[in-house]
Amino acid sequence: MTAQRLSFGIKTTPAHVGYADLLRVWREADEIEHIEHAWLWDHLFPVFGPPGGPALEGWTTLAALAAGTERLGLGLLVSSNRLRPPALLAKIATTVEEISAGRLTVGLGMGTTRPRAGTEPAPGPAARAVAGYRALGIAPPAPGEGLTRLAESCQLLRALWDSPDPVDFDGHHYRLRRAQALPRPARRLPLLVGGAGDGTLRVAAEHADIWNIQGPPHHDLPTIRARIDTLNAHCAALGRDPASLVRSAQTHVSYDDPAATRATVHALAATGITHIVLSLRMPFPPNAATWLDRQIIKPVLETES
Repeated sequence: MTAQRLSFGIKTTPAHVGYADLLRVWREADEIEHIEHAWLWDHLFPVFGPPGGPALEGWTTLAALAAGTERLGLGLLVSSNRLRPPALLAKIATTVEEISAGRLTVGLGMGTTRPRAGTEPAPGPAARAVAGYRALGIAPPAPGEGLTRLAESCQLLRALWDSPDPVDFDGHHYRLRRAQALPRPARRLPLLVGGAGDGTLRVAAEHADIWNIQGPPHHDLPTIRARIDTLNAHCAALGRDPASLVRSAQTHVSYDDPAATRATVHALAATGITHIVLSLRMPFPPNAATWLDRQIIKPVLETES
């Protein structure tokens, strides 16, 4: 595989935090050369911390932050395919691309899937996500249905963004007649697919420009290496050069032990991950982006170069 350079971004989860704090961190990061991209999530409710806490809607917040910054690449890690039909998502994305003057990467994942019959998810973020969907009257799809919907959405998004003509589509889950998402992007919008399951890896190999996995502590390094091997195998089966698909991982930052975070980043880079998203825990301290650059990003770049 052709070596790819490391790029670094931040993730500021918009739960238990206000917009003013998000904007403060993003504007600071916008002035720091080594921070190339910034991300939000797409839950409509907190899946950690106090259940009754606030959570800002991802795409609305992203549009506001796009208007408040000038340089950072931006997106959601990841937009839930369950919450918006792909034609609506295509339109939302072209709007944010216009607002950001060409800085958007569209991250997409299956979204929360419902437990298999007769089971419930173990207590934790997944269980809270399922409960939150149900509270809002949104039925999470079964895992297999979620995967086929994700694959169809990737096809539809690319067609709506790239085709100069109205789009007709007859899928199992989505059907369009003479659909358009105008204004069409002036460039090829990058598509990121997030997830670690075999089916999601196949979708990423077929449709994505970037694949993202949750790094430590969610997935350990042996698991990440195995998932990359599977991704490469899917690329080979499709006749795709694995080097054309950027590998991305997100991991949490420790304010108390930056050396541990640096070690995690080095370990991720050793697996072939080149797109690193550093998730900042709330509350964000003063000068969080500057601290991140000095304590994590610059030392890693100096060692890896």
